[in-house]
Amino acid sequence: MIRTPLTRWFDLDVPVFGAPMAGVAGGELARAVSLGGGLGMIGVGPSTPADWITEQARLPEESDVSFGIGLMAWVLADRPDQLAAAIAAQPAMVSVSFGDPSPFVGPLHDAGIAVATSVHTLADVDRAVDAGADVLVAQGTEAGGHTGHRATLPLLVDVLASTDRPVLAAGGIATGAALAAVLVAGAAGAWVGTALLASPEGTGTDATRARVRAAGGEDTVLTSVFDIAQGLDWPSRYPGRALANDVTRAWHGREDELRGDAATAQRVRTARTTGDLSAAPVYAGEAVGQVVDERSATDVVRRLAADAEVALQRAAKLAR
Repeated sequence: MIRTPLTRWFDLDVPVFGAPMAGVAGGELARAVSLGGGLGMIGVGPSTPADWITEQARLPEESDVSFGIGLMAWVLADRPDQLAAAIAAQPAMVSVSFGDPSPFVGPLHDAGIAVATSVHTLADVDRAVDAGADVLVAQGTEAGGHTGHRATLPLLVDVLASTDRPVLAAGGIATGAALAAVLVAGAAGAWVGTALLASPEGTGTDATRARVRAAGGEDTVLTSVFDIAQGLDWPSRYPGRALANDVTRAWHGREDELRGDAATAQRVRTARTTGDLSAAPVYAGEAVGQVVDERSATDVVRRLAADAEVALQRAAKLAR
């Protein structure tokens, strides 16, 4: 068994935290990750109703496993109901990312809830530490969904050198060998999303899971076109890594023109409802080519841990 400061803190068997992927990670996926020995996270999007958070939190609770909830800092000023629902659910941890977590750390700590936040630059680290965040997530640009511009490994090394807080690595981690690599570098665990995209417990469709299994790492693009098309107020410093499709091929690099294109905006919004993957975003990281079959998230987490132990044992022999 792999032990780190975070497996001991949260009483986990595996140093794997499920990324709170909005639109994919509901209570069922969070429960499956936690049943595998990690900590599953429920992802909350900008328009997610507070009642949905309450409903989804019941699923891991019913199985008597710990879980977490992921919120977006840039949303919470206008959606205090999301924060209130998250606190009422009493998860083991809440992540508040993509913006300043400072206003939200106090209420969460007052409720006895640990706080994580993603960091993409060293300035983010300083802000997170000053805010009192308990866990930092060094999220590299390889990650699926909204992320920063620095690669995971050099960002992780820089973050570890600048703080004594426990750090999770995110981006490009979909195998046990990759998990072992970030643990050897000093991470206290991994924040894993893309590896879970083909798991049936996620809220994605069968077609989306099939698209993920068929994709390769070269098929992703870091882009803001989906946010612009949908009129979402995502901070511009956080583009999203997604599988390339007709919309990204037509508009990536032409974002200023896209802002006035009502037809494309309608096409993307409709595609998200109908499941038209030629226009709807499928957020996935550069490790997507390593996701080749549909397996329970519980099995994915257990396999990550087992393969990481083998890789760590192999790595130990290099120092002889």
